[in-house]
Amino acid sequence: MSSKVYFTDFRARQTADNKVCKIKRLFKAAGFENMLSDGDLTAVKLHFGERGNDSYINPVFVRAVTDCVKETGASPFLTDTNTLYVGYRRNAVDHVETAILHGFNYAALSVPVIIADGLTGTNEISVPVHLKEFKEVQIAADIVNADSMVVLTHFKGHVMSGFGGAVKNLAMGCASVRGKWEQHEAAQPEVDPKKCTSCGTCIDACPADSIDMTPAGAHIIRSTCLSCGHCMICPSGAIFHDWSRVPAFIDRMVEYAYGSVKEKKGKVCYITFLMNIVPDCDCASWSDAAIVPDIGILASDDPIALDQACCDLVNRSVGFENTKLRCNHKSGEDKFKGIWKNVDGRRQLEYGEEVGLGTREYELIEVE
Repeated sequence: MSSKVYFTDFRARQTADNKVCKIKRLFKAAGFENMLSDGDLTAVKLHFGERGNDSYINPVFVRAVTDCVKETGASPFLTDTNTLYVGYRRNAVDHVETAILHGFNYAALSVPVIIADGLTGTNEISVPVHLKEFKEVQIAADIVNADSMVVLTHFKGHVMSGFGGAVKNLAMGCASVRGKWEQHEAAQPEVDPKKCTSCGTCIDACPADSIDMTPAGAHIIRSTCLSCGHCMICPSGAIFHDWSRVPAFIDRMVEYAYGSVKEKKGKVCYITFLMNIVPDCDCASWSDAAIVPDIGILASDDPIALDQACCDLVNRSVGFENTKLRCNHKSGEDKFKGIWKNVDGRRQLEYGEEVGLGTREYELIEVE
Protein backbone atom coordinates (compact mmCIF):
# COMPACT_ATOMS: atom_id res chain seq x y z
CA MET A 1 0.00 0.00 0.00
CA SER A 2 1.32 3.43 -0.92
CA SER A 3 1.69 6.36 1.49
CA LYS A 4 0.38 9.86 0.89
CA VAL A 5 2.91 12.63 0.39
CA TYR A 6 1.57 16.18 0.24
CA PHE A 7 3.33 18.81 -1.87
CA THR A 8 3.20 22.54 -2.41
CA ASP A 9 5.41 24.55 -4.74
CA PHE A 10 6.88 28.01 -4.21
CA ARG A 11 4.79 29.96 -6.70
CA ALA A 12 2.96 32.96 -5.22
CA ARG A 13 1.13 35.96 -6.71
CA GLN A 14 -0.94 36.90 -3.67
CA THR A 15 -0.60 37.06 0.11
CA ALA A 16 -2.55 33.84 0.63
CA ASP A 17 0.11 31.94 -1.31
CA ASN A 18 3.18 33.07 0.60
CA LYS A 19 5.32 30.31 2.08
CA VAL A 20 4.01 30.70 5.63
CA CYS A 21 0.42 30.31 4.43
CA LYS A 22 1.38 27.31 2.31
CA ILE A 23 3.11 25.61 5.25
CA LYS A 24 -0.02 25.99 7.36
CA ARG A 25 -2.22 24.57 4.60
CA LEU A 26 0.19 21.69 4.13
CA PHE A 27 0.10 20.94 7.87
CA LYS A 28 -3.68 20.75 7.78
CA ALA A 29 -3.93 18.80 4.51
CA ALA A 30 -1.55 16.14 5.83
CA GLY A 31 -3.82 15.64 8.85
CA PHE A 32 -1.13 16.52 11.36
CA GLU A 33 -3.58 18.33 13.63
CA ASN A 34 -5.22 14.93 14.26
CA MET A 35 -1.90 13.28 15.17
CA LEU A 36 -1.06 15.68 17.99
CA SER A 37 -3.03 15.77 21.22
CA ASP A 38 -3.91 18.42 23.77
CA GLY A 39 -1.13 18.51 26.35
CA ASP A 40 1.45 16.70 24.20
CA LEU A 41 5.06 17.69 24.80
CA THR A 42 5.99 17.87 21.12
CA ALA A 43 9.60 17.77 19.98
CA VAL A 44 10.07 19.88 16.85
CA LYS A 45 13.23 18.22 15.51
CA LEU A 46 15.36 20.32 13.19
CA HIS A 47 18.97 21.30 12.48
CA PHE A 48 20.02 24.75 13.72
CA GLY A 49 22.95 24.85 11.28
CA GLU A 50 26.65 24.97 12.08
CA ARG A 51 28.10 28.47 12.36
CA GLY A 52 29.08 29.67 8.89
CA ASN A 53 26.25 27.68 7.29
CA ASP A 54 23.24 29.58 5.90
CA SER A 55 21.16 26.90 4.15
CA TYR A 56 19.31 25.60 7.22
CA ILE A 57 15.52 26.04 7.44
CA ASN A 58 14.43 29.65 7.82
CA PRO A 59 13.15 30.33 11.38
CA VAL A 60 10.14 32.14 9.85
CA PHE A 61 9.04 28.81 8.36
CA VAL A 62 9.65 27.04 11.66
CA ARG A 63 7.39 29.59 13.41
CA ALA A 64 4.60 28.69 10.99
CA VAL A 65 4.90 25.06 12.09
CA THR A 66 5.11 25.75 15.83
CA ASP A 67 2.05 27.97 15.58
CA CYS A 68 0.16 25.07 13.98
CA VAL A 69 1.35 22.73 16.73
CA LYS A 70 0.16 25.14 19.43
CA GLU A 71 -3.29 25.31 17.84
CA THR A 72 -3.71 21.58 18.55
CA GLY A 73 -3.19 22.21 22.28
CA ALA A 74 0.25 20.60 22.24
CA SER A 75 3.32 22.27 23.74
CA PRO A 76 6.16 22.38 21.19
CA PHE A 77 9.86 22.78 21.86
CA LEU A 78 12.65 23.10 19.30
CA THR A 79 15.30 20.43 19.63
CA ASP A 80 18.41 18.83 18.21
CA THR A 81 21.27 16.80 19.68
CA ASN A 82 24.92 17.57 20.31
CA THR A 83 27.48 16.72 17.66
CA LEU A 84 30.19 14.10 17.62
CA TYR A 85 32.57 16.29 15.66
CA VAL A 86 34.31 19.41 16.97
CA GLY A 87 32.37 22.60 16.27
CA TYR A 88 29.90 25.05 17.78
CA ARG A 89 27.22 22.48 18.63
CA ARG A 90 29.23 19.92 20.63
CA ASN A 91 27.72 20.88 24.00
CA ALA A 92 24.35 22.34 24.92
CA VAL A 93 25.71 25.77 25.87
CA ASP A 94 27.41 26.38 22.51
CA HIS A 95 24.53 24.63 20.71
CA VAL A 96 21.83 26.89 22.17
CA GLU A 97 23.97 29.95 21.52
CA THR A 98 24.35 28.90 17.88
CA ALA A 99 20.60 28.36 17.61
CA ILE A 100 19.96 31.85 18.98
CA LEU A 101 22.51 33.42 16.62
CA HIS A 102 20.71 31.75 13.70
CA GLY A 103 17.33 33.13 14.71
CA PHE A 104 15.93 30.19 16.67
CA ASN A 105 15.14 32.16 19.81
CA TYR A 106 12.12 32.63 22.06
CA ALA A 107 11.54 36.19 20.91
CA ALA A 108 11.09 35.05 17.31
CA LEU A 109 9.36 31.70 17.77
CA SER A 110 7.73 31.83 21.24
CA VAL A 111 8.92 28.28 22.03
CA PRO A 112 11.94 27.09 24.02
CA VAL A 113 15.06 25.45 22.65
CA ILE A 114 15.99 22.21 24.46
CA ILE A 115 19.04 20.16 23.47
CA ALA A 116 17.63 16.65 23.72
CA ASP A 117 20.71 14.75 24.88
CA GLY A 118 21.71 17.16 27.63
CA LEU A 119 24.73 19.27 28.41
CA THR A 120 27.41 17.03 26.89
CA GLY A 121 25.44 14.51 24.84
CA THR A 122 25.19 11.79 27.47
CA ASN A 123 21.48 12.08 28.37
CA GLU A 124 20.34 8.98 26.48
CA ILE A 125 17.93 6.07 26.64
CA SER A 126 18.64 2.65 25.12
CA VAL A 127 15.84 1.63 22.76
CA PRO A 128 15.65 -2.05 21.72
CA VAL A 129 15.42 -2.60 17.96
CA HIS A 130 16.77 -6.16 17.41
CA LEU A 131 17.93 -5.52 13.85
CA LYS A 132 20.95 -6.55 11.78
CA GLU A 133 23.52 -4.04 13.03
CA PHE A 134 22.17 -3.25 16.50
CA LYS A 135 20.13 -4.91 19.21
CA GLU A 136 19.56 -1.52 20.80
CA VAL A 137 20.23 2.09 19.88
CA GLN A 138 21.08 5.13 22.01
CA ILE A 139 18.47 7.86 21.55
CA ALA A 140 18.44 11.29 23.20
CA ALA A 141 16.30 11.06 26.33
CA ASP A 142 14.17 14.14 25.69
CA ILE A 143 13.22 12.80 22.25
CA VAL A 144 12.25 9.43 23.73
CA ASN A 145 10.27 11.13 26.49
CA ALA A 146 8.43 13.54 24.17
CA ASP A 147 4.81 12.54 23.51
CA SER A 148 4.98 13.39 19.81
CA MET A 149 7.36 14.80 17.25
CA VAL A 150 7.37 17.06 14.21
CA VAL A 151 10.45 16.40 12.06
CA LEU A 152 11.52 19.40 9.96
CA THR A 153 14.13 18.51 7.36
CA HIS A 154 16.23 20.48 4.92
CA PHE A 155 16.83 18.06 2.03
CA LYS A 156 20.40 18.17 0.63
CA GLY A 157 23.38 16.05 -0.35
CA HIS A 158 25.70 14.23 2.05
CA VAL A 159 29.18 12.81 1.49
CA MET A 160 28.56 9.56 3.40
CA SER A 161 24.84 8.89 2.86
CA GLY A 162 24.37 10.36 -0.63
CA PHE A 163 21.57 12.62 0.52
CA GLY A 164 20.30 13.84 3.86
CA GLY A 165 16.54 13.68 4.29
CA ALA A 166 14.07 12.69 6.99
CA VAL A 167 15.81 9.35 7.64
CA LYS A 168 19.15 10.98 8.34
CA ASN A 169 17.47 13.69 10.42
CA LEU A 170 16.05 10.94 12.63
CA ALA A 171 19.19 8.79 12.65
CA MET A 172 21.96 11.24 13.45
CA GLY A 173 19.71 13.99 14.74
CA CYS A 174 17.99 11.91 17.43
CA ALA A 175 21.02 9.91 18.56
CA SER A 176 23.10 10.76 21.60
CA VAL A 177 26.82 11.38 21.08
CA ARG A 178 27.50 7.69 21.76
CA GLY A 179 24.82 6.80 19.23
CA LYS A 180 26.43 9.01 16.62
CA TRP A 181 29.77 7.30 17.24
CA GLU A 182 28.15 3.87 16.83
CA GLN A 183 26.90 4.89 13.40
CA HIS A 184 30.09 6.58 12.25
CA GLU A 185 32.31 3.77 13.50
CA ALA A 186 31.38 1.81 10.37
CA ALA A 187 32.97 4.46 8.17
CA GLN A 188 36.21 5.36 9.91
CA PRO A 189 39.11 6.28 7.59
CA GLU A 190 41.94 3.93 6.69
CA VAL A 191 45.72 4.41 6.38
CA ASP A 192 47.77 3.15 3.46
CA PRO A 193 51.17 2.41 5.05
CA LYS A 194 52.83 2.36 1.64
CA LYS A 195 51.98 6.05 1.15
CA CYS A 196 52.47 7.25 4.74
CA THR A 197 55.63 9.35 5.18
CA SER A 198 55.21 9.72 8.98
CA CYS A 199 55.05 13.50 8.58
CA GLY A 200 52.60 13.92 11.48
CA THR A 201 50.19 16.22 9.65
CA CYS A 202 47.28 13.92 10.53
CA ILE A 203 48.19 13.95 14.23
CA ASP A 204 48.10 17.75 14.28
CA ALA A 205 44.76 17.75 12.45
CA CYS A 206 42.97 15.14 14.59
CA PRO A 207 40.66 16.85 17.14
CA ALA A 208 40.28 13.66 19.20
CA ASP A 209 43.98 12.72 19.60
CA SER A 210 43.10 9.45 17.90
CA ILE A 211 46.25 8.98 15.78
CA ASP A 212 49.56 7.50 16.94
CA MET A 213 52.78 7.40 14.97
CA THR A 214 54.28 3.90 14.87
CA PRO A 215 57.35 2.51 13.09
CA ALA A 216 54.96 1.48 10.30
CA GLY A 217 53.47 4.97 10.05
CA ALA A 218 50.25 6.59 11.24
CA HIS A 219 47.86 4.41 13.20
CA ILE A 220 44.19 5.35 13.84
CA ILE A 221 42.87 4.51 17.31
CA ARG A 222 39.47 3.07 16.45
CA SER A 223 37.94 3.33 19.91
CA THR A 224 38.15 7.13 19.94
CA CYS A 225 38.13 8.07 16.23
CA LEU A 226 35.26 10.47 15.44
CA SER A 227 35.20 9.69 11.69
CA CYS A 228 35.32 13.45 11.14
CA GLY A 229 37.73 13.26 8.20
CA HIS A 230 40.10 15.97 9.46
CA CYS A 231 43.03 13.58 9.03
CA MET A 232 42.34 13.28 5.32
CA ILE A 233 44.32 16.48 4.91
CA CYS A 234 47.27 14.06 4.56
CA PRO A 235 49.65 15.59 1.95
CA SER A 236 50.63 12.17 0.54
CA GLY A 237 47.06 10.87 0.29
CA ALA A 238 47.78 8.03 2.71
CA ILE A 239 44.49 8.43 4.62
CA PHE A 240 41.31 7.60 2.75
CA HIS A 241 37.70 6.42 3.03
CA ASP A 242 37.05 2.77 2.29
CA TRP A 243 33.85 3.30 0.33
CA SER A 244 32.98 -0.39 0.56
CA ARG A 245 32.11 0.22 4.23
CA VAL A 246 29.56 2.95 3.47
CA PRO A 247 26.59 0.58 3.03
CA ALA A 248 27.10 -0.61 6.63
CA PHE A 249 27.15 3.03 7.76
CA ILE A 250 23.85 3.65 5.96
CA ASP A 251 22.29 0.52 7.46
CA ARG A 252 23.28 1.70 10.93
CA MET A 253 21.69 5.06 10.20
CA VAL A 254 18.43 3.41 9.19
CA GLU A 255 18.34 1.30 12.35
CA TYR A 256 18.85 4.41 14.45
CA ALA A 257 16.07 6.17 12.55
CA TYR A 258 13.81 3.21 13.24
CA GLY A 259 14.64 3.30 16.95
CA SER A 260 14.06 7.03 17.26
CA VAL A 261 10.37 6.73 16.31
CA LYS A 262 9.66 3.12 17.32
CA GLU A 263 7.50 4.09 20.32
CA LYS A 264 5.71 6.98 18.60
CA LYS A 265 3.53 5.25 16.03
CA GLY A 266 0.96 7.67 14.67
CA LYS A 267 2.57 10.56 16.56
CA VAL A 268 5.33 11.71 14.19
CA CYS A 269 4.75 14.32 11.47
CA TYR A 270 7.33 14.99 8.75
CA ILE A 271 7.81 18.21 6.76
CA THR A 272 10.70 18.50 4.32
CA PHE A 273 11.93 21.63 2.54
CA LEU A 274 13.22 21.15 -1.01
CA MET A 275 15.05 24.44 -1.22
CA ASN A 276 18.72 25.43 -1.03
CA ILE A 277 19.51 21.89 -2.21
CA VAL A 278 23.25 22.04 -1.61
CA PRO A 279 25.83 19.23 -1.80
CA ASP A 280 26.63 19.07 1.92
CA CYS A 281 25.00 18.59 5.31
CA ASP A 282 24.06 21.64 7.39
CA CYS A 283 26.84 20.45 9.74
CA ALA A 284 29.31 22.02 7.31
CA SER A 285 30.51 25.48 8.32
CA TRP A 286 29.70 26.75 4.82
CA SER A 287 26.93 26.48 2.24
CA ASP A 288 27.92 25.65 -1.33
CA ALA A 289 25.85 26.66 -4.34
CA ALA A 290 22.57 24.76 -4.89
CA ILE A 291 22.73 21.96 -7.47
CA VAL A 292 19.09 22.28 -8.69
CA PRO A 293 16.37 24.98 -8.46
CA ASP A 294 14.16 25.25 -5.39
CA ILE A 295 11.21 22.86 -5.72
CA GLY A 296 8.75 23.08 -2.84
CA ILE A 297 7.72 21.71 0.55
CA LEU A 298 6.50 18.17 1.24
CA ALA A 299 4.72 16.54 4.18
CA SER A 300 3.87 12.98 5.15
CA ASP A 301 3.56 10.60 8.09
CA ASP A 302 5.94 8.21 6.28
CA PRO A 303 9.66 9.17 6.23
CA ILE A 304 10.60 6.62 3.55
CA ALA A 305 7.85 7.71 1.14
CA LEU A 306 8.77 11.32 1.84
CA ASP A 307 12.48 10.84 1.13
CA GLN A 308 11.64 8.82 -2.00
CA ALA A 309 9.39 11.62 -3.29
CA CYS A 310 12.09 14.19 -2.55
CA CYS A 311 14.70 12.16 -4.45
CA ASP A 312 12.36 11.77 -7.41
CA LEU A 313 11.58 15.49 -7.56
CA VAL A 314 15.26 16.43 -7.33
CA ASN A 315 16.18 13.94 -10.05
CA ARG A 316 13.44 15.24 -12.35
CA SER A 317 14.97 18.70 -12.12
CA VAL A 318 17.62 20.01 -14.49
CA GLY A 319 20.87 20.47 -12.60
CA PHE A 320 22.87 23.68 -12.45
CA GLU A 321 26.19 23.97 -14.25
CA ASN A 322 29.27 25.35 -12.47
CA THR A 323 28.39 23.66 -9.16
CA LYS A 324 29.53 20.58 -7.25
CA LEU A 325 27.23 18.62 -9.60
CA ARG A 326 29.78 17.33 -12.14
CA CYS A 327 27.47 15.10 -14.18
CA ASN A 328 23.85 13.85 -14.35
CA HIS A 329 22.50 17.33 -15.08
CA LYS A 330 19.62 16.11 -17.27
CA SER A 331 16.10 15.54 -15.99
CA GLY A 332 15.74 11.96 -14.75
CA GLU A 333 19.42 11.50 -13.91
CA ASP A 334 20.59 10.79 -10.36
CA LYS A 335 21.76 14.15 -9.00
CA PHE A 336 23.24 12.81 -5.77
CA LYS A 337 25.36 10.26 -7.64
CA GLY A 338 26.47 13.24 -9.69
CA ILE A 339 27.86 14.80 -6.52
CA TRP A 340 29.02 11.79 -4.49
CA LYS A 341 29.80 9.07 -7.03
CA ASN A 342 30.89 6.49 -4.45
CA VAL A 343 27.63 6.50 -2.47
CA ASP A 344 24.19 5.13 -3.35
CA GLY A 345 21.75 6.94 -1.09
CA ARG A 346 18.88 4.76 -2.26
CA ARG A 347 20.07 2.15 0.23
CA GLN A 348 18.47 4.27 2.96
CA LEU A 349 15.09 3.79 1.30
CA GLU A 350 15.53 0.11 0.50
CA TYR A 351 16.66 -0.89 3.98
CA GLY A 352 14.21 1.51 5.62
CA GLU A 353 11.37 -0.24 3.82
CA GLU A 354 12.81 -3.63 4.80
CA VAL A 355 12.84 -2.84 8.54
CA GLY A 356 9.34 -1.36 8.46
CA LEU A 357 10.16 2.33 8.74
CA GLY A 358 7.91 3.09 5.76
CA THR A 359 7.27 2.34 2.10
CA ARG A 360 8.84 3.64 -1.09
CA GLU A 361 5.45 3.61 -2.82
CA TYR A 362 3.71 6.95 -2.59
CA GLU A 363 0.90 9.09 -3.96
CA LEU A 364 1.93 12.71 -4.47
CA ILE A 365 -0.95 15.05 -3.63
CA GLU A 366 -0.60 18.71 -4.57
CA VAL A 367 -1.92 21.22 -2.05
CA GLU A 368 -3.04 24.52 -3.53
